[in-house]
Amino acid sequence: MTLSKFTRRLAAGVALSVIAAAAHAQLKVGIDLSSTGPAAAIGITSKNAMLMWPKTIAGQSAEYIILDDGSDPGAAVRNIRKLISEDHVDVIVGPNITPAALAALDPVAESETPMITLIGSASVVEPQEGKKVWAFKMAQTDRAMADVMTRYMANHGVKTVGFIGFADSYGDSWLNEFTKFADLRHIRIVASERFNRTDASVTGQILKLMAAKPDAVLIAGAGTPTVLPQRTLVERGYKGAIYQTHGIATPEFIKLGGKDVEGTLFPTQPVVVARTLPADHPSKKAALAFVNAYEDKYGKGSVTQFAGDAAGVYPRLQDAVTRALKAGKPGTKEFRVALRSELEHAHELVVPNGVVNTSATDHVGLDQRASVMGVIRNGAFTYLSQ
Repeated sequence: MTLSKFTRRLAAGVALSVIAAAAHAQLKVGIDLSSTGPAAAIGITSKNAMLMWPKTIAGQSAEYIILDDGSDPGAAVRNIRKLISEDHVDVIVGPNITPAALAALDPVAESETPMITLIGSASVVEPQEGKKVWAFKMAQTDRAMADVMTRYMANHGVKTVGFIGFADSYGDSWLNEFTKFADLRHIRIVASERFNRTDASVTGQILKLMAAKPDAVLIAGAGTPTVLPQRTLVERGYKGAIYQTHGIATPEFIKLGGKDVEGTLFPTQPVVVARTLPADHPSKKAALAFVNAYEDKYGKGSVTQFAGDAAGVYPRLQDAVTRALKAGKPGTKEFRVALRSELEHAHELVVPNGVVNTSATDHVGLDQRASVMGVIRNGAFTYLSQ
């Protein structure tokens, strides 16, 4: 599928009528990503997808200003303040790591600039009050992913789990959400450990997990740093099932992990397993269209969930900007405020990674149609039925 066909499909069903007074105004989109550092495998593919976006949004000329935060929350905040105060952007897209997105709440709320993040944790948008009313999120929540994961565990005889997660807000969110659903399905967490994204060894933590003899181990992290605890488990002879979160879905994870990550079980979104999704899945057409266009441009097997999330930002903006233009021109406070409001009114909007229905209390808008189980089989991410 050609890129032009993909972008037309993304925009299908979205009204393109705009008021005449705003017809030639330029819309500025400020983008902060982790294109270098520990989260680079996530940020690079997000950036690649954004480079495929059309040059107009809802009939407006669009300027995309992309900055790299080096996987550093402090740098992310500096980038976002620059985008707001110097570039006068209408909307922020990113960051793509949870600590950076949480830190970014201050500048976006102070300036009344809507922000569409690319993180997994719902902590940036829940509860919908205070600074968080300016934040939205593309990726499915950790809560929904923990739900589908623990359901699969329960269906396959898992009674006890050892947990090892990032020693930051990503790990905190996953431990919290996983614990709730594990309790619901009578799964006991028999050991819990943490590790840092930059650690060179996790042997001590893994030995403690293995001593508890869990039926399965859950590694709660994102990107290539999550290979280390899995490789250590394999090297130490662990024979139980190994689960990871939706944060692993990059080709780099498979390339770095090799045979040590074969058989990994993980929750994910439609783009990652698009070719093996059931034919009746509501996002299969959009997911396949994006995967084909992305891989035509960047190579076979290059697509990631994070690229799919980034691709979904465009139809989200197209949908909301169309209506927000009735309240003001890009570059004005009136437009930014209206855009924030209209981002709350997506209705059955199909994006590559799900179907979006937002509201004043739900700034994610994804239901279980955006959550599926996957497995790494023969070096590829593959759909796995419950």
